[in-house]
Amino acid sequence: MKNLSIIILSVFFFSCQQKENKSLPVPMSDSITTKEIKTEEVKEVNKQTGDTIVMDVKNEIGLFIAKGIIDSIHPRVYVKFKNENPGELKGKIITPTGGGNIRFNQIIFPDKSSDGPFGADLTLNLRQKGNNILVIGHSQMADNPYYGKFEVQLENKK
Repeated sequence: MKNLSIIILSVFFFSCQQKENKSLPVPMSDSITTKEIKTEEVKEVNKQTGDTIVMDVKNEIGLFIAKGIIDSIHPRVYVKFKNENPGELKGKIITPTGGGNIRFNQIIFPDKSSDGPFGADLTLNLRQKGNNILVIGHSQMADNPYYGKFEVQLENKK
């Protein structure tokens, strides 16, 4: 019995070891040919990473637009944007179904003060320059929290 367990353990340890990858050196050629690679213009977009969307890029008409997702792992999404000019902020949350229990829960201003809750549409005067954070989630006072994809649009007018 003792010998059998030693054999099984030996086989296990030898099978778990990784083999070294020995590759042969690649001969270098005297002349190197290069191909001209055409790079297509990559369009930058505002993307969700984890539970955060950083709004850096405006579209042609001056809107910040991003697609996001709310799920059970990320029940709140934080939308960060920089306000360079005091003015009116208009925001809108659009869902594929056209409704649902999703809203702007809160805005956190650069001085760490906050305001909210709001609805799926937001109109607010921004008086401070700096980084603002919008918190998107479902209403705690309503049933059936929204889980799924959404689009957020922000417009900052002077």
